[in-house]
Amino acid sequence: MIIRRLTLAVAIALLALPAFAQDYKVGALEITRPWTRATPATAQSGGGFLTIVNKGTTADRLIAARSTASDKVEVHEMRMDGNVMRMRELEKGLEIPADATVMLKPGGYHIMFMGLKAPFAKDTKVPVTLVFEKAGSLDIVLDVEALGASAPKH
Repeated sequence: MIIRRLTLAVAIALLALPAFAQDYKVGALEITRPWTRATPATAQSGGGFLTIVNKGTTADRLIAARSTASDKVEVHEMRMDGNVMRMRELEKGLEIPADATVMLKPGGYHIMFMGLKAPFAKDTKVPVTLVFEKAGSLDIVLDVEALGASAPKH
């Protein structure tokens, strides 16, 4: 009887937990906390964010990204050029050094979706294929957070 009650209590507690974003792995790379922001109805672009951990002994490179959610997807960086914030595509991709963590986040490296086919709606998912030079391709989904979010809620 006690075991049944304990099992039921654990099951209820697990159901009450918020849903956490999925983590992914390809080769020595681990992708965590993939997310994006909701976009206004008329937006033509959006950004994608995640963390890449390279647990290997050799560097890799994020060389491309694809998605059915937009016409074009690029790997970008944002940085200050004097007093002006500039955004540009990383034509050679983004290096992921061995035994290092690289964050794609607002105001820095990010995945750029251009020519959105529909607005990104809060609490939905955006499919993305990441392409790495050595590890290969990996299909992931980005959780869509609130418009203007600065970090994922989980």
